[in-house]
Amino acid sequence: MNEPFKPVYRIADLVAEERPRERLERWGSQVLSNAELLAILLRVGVTGESAVQVGQRLMSKYQTLAKLHQAPFEELCNQHGIGKAKAAQIKAAIELGKRMAEEPAEKHVIISRPEDAVALVAFDMSALEQEHLRVLLLDTRNQLLDIVEVYKGSVNTSQVHVGELFKPAIRRNASAMIVVHNHPSGDPTPSPDDIAVTRSIIQAGKLLDVDVLDHMIIGRGKGKWVSLKERGLGFG
Repeated sequence: MNEPFKPVYRIADLVAEERPRERLERWGSQVLSNAELLAILLRVGVTGESAVQVGQRLMSKYQTLAKLHQAPFEELCNQHGIGKAKAAQIKAAIELGKRMAEEPAEKHVIISRPEDAVALVAFDMSALEQEHLRVLLLDTRNQLLDIVEVYKGSVNTSQVHVGELFKPAIRRNASAMIVVHNHPSGDPTPSPDDIAVTRSIIQAGKLLDVDVLDHMIIGRGKGKWVSLKERGLGFG
């Protein structure tokens, strides 16, 4: 006896107004949810689920794009309805977004407020599983010269060699810099070590004639960051 036909649910089966591709074309990608954007990559669903529902299931499991980004490739392949080809498409799309965020703009990027610095590094740094410390190097007009990773590991007074932080600034003849590191725990609240390191960095900057404009901590999730300068922590 033949098994009953089991249809694969497609985006095309949805009402036109509910199709992610048509909604993107009409209203722009910014109106789509993460699940809908994933559905465009997946194209088709599986038995009993449309591509949008598969996308919703993935977002329900991983909660954020950062966690989906961190998921091992094999683990993603093993999710129902994904497989190697779709897992590769998802990973490639997230990596393109990450690279775009890191790509230097054609025009000079000017850092005039903490949010400007956060916009350059938060996408990548919020997903890191270890503490990383980077410096944003600026010229006399606060134009971005470069972003350099100088340290990986616990950011505390016993392990961070403050002099190492200034080597990229000296090589690029930077007038100022912003120090940024992440908290893998997700909570960007500054620790006593963060404050102590900040004081040491500022003092070294005065000696080397490099103005330390801020020390920022990136947590996980949108808006999860702290400017130590705004809070008056470590800055006189």
